[in-house]
Amino acid sequence: MSARAETAARVFTETFGRAPDGVWSAPGRVNVIGEHTDYNDGFVLPMALPQGVLAAAGRSAEPRVRVVSRQEPGAPERFDLTVRPGAVTGWPSYVAGVVWSLRSAGFDLGGVDLVVDGDVPAGAGLSSSAALECAVAGALADLFDLDPDPGELARLAQRAENDFVGMPCGVMDQMASMRCTAGHLLFLDTRSLATDQVPFDPGARGRTLLVVDTRAPHRLVDGEYADRRRACEKAASLLNVRSLREISTDALPEMLPRLADETQRRRVRHVVTENERVLRTVELLRAGETDGIGPLLSASHASLRDDYEVTVPELDTAVEAALGAGALGARMTG
Repeated sequence: MSARAETAARVFTETFGRAPDGVWSAPGRVNVIGEHTDYNDGFVLPMALPQGVLAAAGRSAEPRVRVVSRQEPGAPERFDLTVRPGAVTGWPSYVAGVVWSLRSAGFDLGGVDLVVDGDVPAGAGLSSSAALECAVAGALADLFDLDPDPGELARLAQRAENDFVGMPCGVMDQMASMRCTAGHLLFLDTRSLATDQVPFDPGARGRTLLVVDTRAPHRLVDGEYADRRRACEKAASLLNVRSLREISTDALPEMLPRLADETQRRRVRHVVTENERVLRTVELLRAGETDGIGPLLSASHASLRDDYEVTVPELDTAVEAALGAGALGARMTG
């Protein structure tokens, strides 16, 4: 057991007066390429981070949940197993959402006590919320002998965030937290949920992948994410396709003029070309051409900046500084 897991178990014992039944963990993730494609049935290529969330958990005879966060000191948060959306807010809503999602899917849960402890920087776009949901989901599945596979648990965790917390995220974050393996990127088709492990070892070629936290404010809650998602859904409807995944880069010259709104055209162009960049990145990595993905990362950033309009000055500055210092490629993520 790691030192952090031992600490979480100790805090559990101090808080609830008994040892936990176990300690579960789930990692945060960084998306190497494939931004804003997951809710368009597209392709993504995330990897797990060393940082994650731990959940020390133990079954309880009482029909309720008590949860403590080492990042939010205070008395345990409490809610009933019959919790409904809107009844819990703040960070405990992610835990309550998982309980609600599992019960809504027909899984039988009993009372449980939890201590959660995470070292994924909150608000940095590294999926601290998905790591929390997946750690709790994994703990509950094992404690109560549930039988969903990791993919189903990821979908249930996504539903917790979508329908309980109220964030309309795609499934990439939860699938990455559940499915990523060491030394690989997770190639995920978000339409079929098919996955493939793509070997990724930049160190073997003397390269390093840097994840830079610009400390720029995370702005998902201001509605911009939901606005982009609605724009994509509306464009797909106008173009008479189920999702933007259906459109190839070769079809863009025919498709884009059918949209009267220039902003919609830019959103569609980003999603379609980003899907192509993911597929090309996978091809290069499978061929052992790690250096070749650099220009694709930089092209992704330019598309996110100009067509999807989701970068901020801090991110653009970080990308420019990295490229100026000799990076093979750089882009925003999160």
